[in-house]
Amino acid sequence: MKLGVYVYGLAAIATGVIDLVWGGFERAHEPIQAFGDDVPGQQILAYIVAIALIVGGAAVLTRRTLRGGCILLAAAYAIFTIFWLPRLYTAPHVLGFHAGVIISVLGGVCQQLILVSAAWLAYAYASQPAPLLLQRATAAGRWVFGISAVDFGLAHLTGISASAPLVPKWLPPGQDFWVVLTGIAFVLAGVAIVTEICDVLAARLLTLMLLVFSALALAPGIVAYPHNQIAWGSNAYNIAAVASVWIFASCIAAHRRQATRVKEAVLA
Repeated sequence: MKLGVYVYGLAAIATGVIDLVWGGFERAHEPIQAFGDDVPGQQILAYIVAIALIVGGAAVLTRRTLRGGCILLAAAYAIFTIFWLPRLYTAPHVLGFHAGVIISVLGGVCQQLILVSAAWLAYAYASQPAPLLLQRATAAGRWVFGISAVDFGLAHLTGISASAPLVPKWLPPGQDFWVVLTGIAFVLAGVAIVTEICDVLAARLLTLMLLVFSALALAPGIVAYPHNQIAWGSNAYNIAAVASVWIFASCIAAHRRQATRVKEAVLA
């Protein structure tokens, strides 16, 4: 749990620094342009949110300030979630109303929701002894992470041609194969999380898969495009997602151990 929170905080700091260096929001994951290309004061807002990410990320690295940092990070990632919402209306009107478009936009929403949920889970875990708070946070997180994983999988399966270029060409047996395989893996992980069947294992394997994405698909983008904000932002986001799923896995494992101890105490 501590490792997950530590990586989560460092990824948030990296995201904030990237936005400060480029002087604006990263368009692929923080699409304020969904509200229009000339949103008043967007650069100032970008600086404010970037500072909140840096301060919040630094705060979660120490136990004394962890809860305050979680609140800041939850607020920052909630803002990014809101940035995606207009596309639920505009994207179908521009690209056509079909399942792939809706799934893709919802994927953007879910990308940020899992980061919000991770902050809430870390806050609840740090508030122990407060088993009811942890129980509620874990229950809510189960639906957020489960449904998000299913949506990510469906996005892969309905957008094979869009996802395939991210897979290294040298990886056998082919780019489309890995897009389909990871899409199925996402869906199965989401179902396992929601149904509580092998959910801890599914969450940990999902963490590993996202980490492999960083190593094989995203990290090379920084080398190829070192001056591209999206290349850096994508890596920072994915590391934050890795940490978020790890935090969730740790929470459901801790909650299950706690329930087992209570049951054993009652039987004794």
